[in-house]
Amino acid sequence: MSDNVFAPQIKIPATYMRGGTSKGVFFRLDDLPEAAQVPGAARDNLLLRVIGSPDPYGKHTDGMGGATSSTSKTVILSRSKSPDHDVDYLFGQVSIDKPFIDWSGNCGNLTAAVGSFAISNGLIDPAQVPENSICTVRIWQANIEKTIVARVPMTNGEVQETGDFELDGVTFPAAEVQVEFMDPAAGEGAMFPTGNVLDTFEVPGLGELQATFINAGIPTIFVNAEAIGYNGTELQGAINEDPQALQMFESLRAHGAVKMGLIADVAEAANRQHTPKIAFVAPPQDYLASSGKQIHATEIDVLVRAMSMGKLHHAMMGTAAVAISAAAAVPGTLVNLAAGGGDRTSIRFGHPSGTLQVGAEAKQVDGEWTVSKAIMSRSARVLMEGWVRVPGDCF
Repeated sequence: MSDNVFAPQIKIPATYMRGGTSKGVFFRLDDLPEAAQVPGAARDNLLLRVIGSPDPYGKHTDGMGGATSSTSKTVILSRSKSPDHDVDYLFGQVSIDKPFIDWSGNCGNLTAAVGSFAISNGLIDPAQVPENSICTVRIWQANIEKTIVARVPMTNGEVQETGDFELDGVTFPAAEVQVEFMDPAAGEGAMFPTGNVLDTFEVPGLGELQATFINAGIPTIFVNAEAIGYNGTELQGAINEDPQALQMFESLRAHGAVKMGLIADVAEAANRQHTPKIAFVAPPQDYLASSGKQIHATEIDVLVRAMSMGKLHHAMMGTAAVAISAAAAVPGTLVNLAAGGGDRTSIRFGHPSGTLQVGAEAKQVDGEWTVSKAIMSRSARVLMEGWVRVPGDCF
């Protein structure tokens, strides 16, 4: 038996929530240990231990994570310091096999749960919470410094979580939460960081590829499925069980990140896993979704598959859905062309779990494309609440 003295576990108030097709551990900023209330190593180490990372086994057995990019997530919320906002939302994407948390982007799916958590945990002025109707929650997304508006249904003064809204990629129906991403282009109007809606760039082993580089919702690189040897109907196994494919996508993502000006050298991509995203598009065709549901070409405008944290996503990241809607609204992008071209304010795309409809309002101002907002419907639900426990010396 060891003679060492080990620090006991501490407990921290936390809520485990599903938002859209993701789930994560939610904290009030004030509930975190004092050392973790500010950005830095203590916060990162604490959240890594909560999730159970880094895990060389890739299972998250000793933590709250689910060992996928969709379930290795943390959220910190507080009353907003920004004028005209109710809550500040900070998102941390936790690496599964590395001691690393990426704070460079947002999680659009979990955004649907932010409003619900904020209302239920006293972060919203009670005077603006209706007894029965829709509560409008103005969210300041602190990672990307953008405004998001969540419209949360209320019943008898409580957040309404149950309902009949179905979201492909989520097993059970729930209440619909409409989420509006305001002015979703990152930076100062640079929705297309290269200045073009369509570019070509060189990737070793693939040669010269066409791409659309966009900053909307989250920095995203779109390429044509056909150009990289796919047809756009792939499910997770076709890519995630192919190490060469995963390597190819990471190389594509790294070279695209350089082209977008997000990193100076491809070697830096390893420390920026969450952004940019890489996605491939194709014209509509019939396919069988991962649930066994038949998706018909007539039901969709375009096929999209997206990579998240090095793997093909089981459905679609909410932030990437914003990028899809923004790109679809601009004539000449690869997304727009795959969908048949022309002007459009709404698009329904096919993803591995089914379909999703998103809308965007795009216009040209002084020759520059801009999107005023992107809209989609998600749902959210509290799965468990109470305390999460971690060793007291882990941070």
